[in-house]
Amino acid sequence: MRPLVYSLSICLAFAQTAPAWAEAAVPVTEAVAAPVAPAITVSTTTSRVLRDRVIASGLIAAIENVQVAPLIEGQPIEALLVDVGDVVEAGQVLAVLSKSTLELQKSQLNASLASARATVAQAEAQMLEARSSADEAQRVNERTAALRKQGTASQAAADTAQSNAISATARVTVAVQSLEAARAQIALVEAQMANIDLQLSRTEVKAPVAGEITARNARVGSIASAAGEPMFTIIRDNALEVLADVAEADVMRLAPGQTAHLRLVGAKTPLKGTLRLVEPTIGTTSRLGRARIAVEDETGVRAGMYVEAEILVAEHDVIAVPVTAVGSGPDGTSVMKVTGDSVQRVAVQTGIRDGGWVEILSGLSAGDQVVTKAGAFVRDGDRINPIPATN
Repeated sequence: MRPLVYSLSICLAFAQTAPAWAEAAVPVTEAVAAPVAPAITVSTTTSRVLRDRVIASGLIAAIENVQVAPLIEGQPIEALLVDVGDVVEAGQVLAVLSKSTLELQKSQLNASLASARATVAQAEAQMLEARSSADEAQRVNERTAALRKQGTASQAAADTAQSNAISATARVTVAVQSLEAARAQIALVEAQMANIDLQLSRTEVKAPVAGEITARNARVGSIASAAGEPMFTIIRDNALEVLADVAEADVMRLAPGQTAHLRLVGAKTPLKGTLRLVEPTIGTTSRLGRARIAVEDETGVRAGMYVEAEILVAEHDVIAVPVTAVGSGPDGTSVMKVTGDSVQRVAVQTGIRDGGWVEILSGLSAGDQVVTKAGAFVRDGDRINPIPATN
């Protein structure tokens, strides 16, 4: 047992002296690591075209709906010549009303006109006769008056001749008045004839304007009347517009003449439009304004369609930075401007926002670098390792 105990003692002694020997064999060096600046993505302010837009939505409607009603009352509808969806020209016949009653009245007036003309002829003859008698009575009166002065005619004869002359003159006046009355009767009948002719022409219901027919309420056999529903409804010149609802804050930015892009459900490409009117009132309940946008090309467009409108308010070539580079705080908006490897907070004034870019009105110049993400953990005065943005 002694050789085994002796071996264990040697091993224990060696184990206790090994660490000191190992430390003496390996030299210890102390190195202080320099601080490494964080890598931060930066963007360069560039000049680009930005567009200020107002987004609105609404429905397609006619700029003007023209309602066609009959111009005469009480005549049955004999024929309808157009239907919904037809495009008509101004003056085109849309429907035909019955003429039977009016033609009968015209025949009666023709008879009345002939009678009135005969009455005028008779009155003219009576007037000629009355004037002839008056002239003769006047000559007799003058001769009798001359004879009375000579003493060869009695006073009674002179008085009788004078009375006859006065009566004859009165009969002339009556004949003239009768002739005027007969002529007035002719004028009255002719006016009634003209009215009948006008009503006969109005039995053809014509389109007052050109456009597309969107409604037809007339029925063959029914009595035409302006008191009920219109016979037809026409979109004047087929001109359509978008009745777009606009946020109250955006109404004051709109003005007639601004262009718009219109997106319809199912349409492959947007349509062009022009803002023609901004209504002067705001909905008291909805707090929305109303813009009227004329549609330039109505092909395939139908009244009642839903439309999303993008109205172009302004378009400028401006200095812009990514929207993410702009931060806001109690002191306003600012960016982290990078000069070399140093960061400085700079106050800026922003303008148009278009997509992921924002216009810088003041505070930066073209070519300046800013921290791409203002929310990065970078403070004013920090040093960074700027990494240019890839986009």
